[in-house]
Amino acid sequence: MRAPRVPRHPRHEEAREALAGLREDQAITSRPILVEGPRDVSALRSLGITGPVEVVNRGWDLARRVAHLVETYGTRGVDGGPAIHVLMDWDRTGGRLQTTFRRRLEAFDVKIDEDVRRVLMRCLKPETRTVEGLSGLIDVLGVEGR
Repeated sequence: MRAPRVPRHPRHEEAREALAGLREDQAITSRPILVEGPRDVSALRSLGITGPVEVVNRGWDLARRVAHLVETYGTRGVDGGPAIHVLMDWDRTGGRLQTTFRRRLEAFDVKIDEDVRRVLMRCLKPETRTVEGLSGLIDVLGVEGR
């Protein structure tokens, strides 16, 4: 594995910590991450995330997708926290998807976590606006992936 590029910007450190927290949370709770497509799954795997990842774009309509998430994961996590991490891209389309899924899931009283997306959006907007773009930032973030 390559050594991380030094020095890292404080915002890169904050993004790295958010991703480390996500990995740790998944190891403890197996809380799924909802992403847009298969390339997002690959990017998360390259960052060392091994827990469940659900893909929005499966060819299912929105109602079926939300019903599947509610039936599979319930409304709360095993620790009483959020049932699902929602991590859409931080571009216009991703923002719309994020809002749509938040509203639909909250209508079923599903508690969701959007904190990682907020941190990544704030810290990595100049470098990337997509989840799949995270895999190209492994060196910058100093993340130990697979």
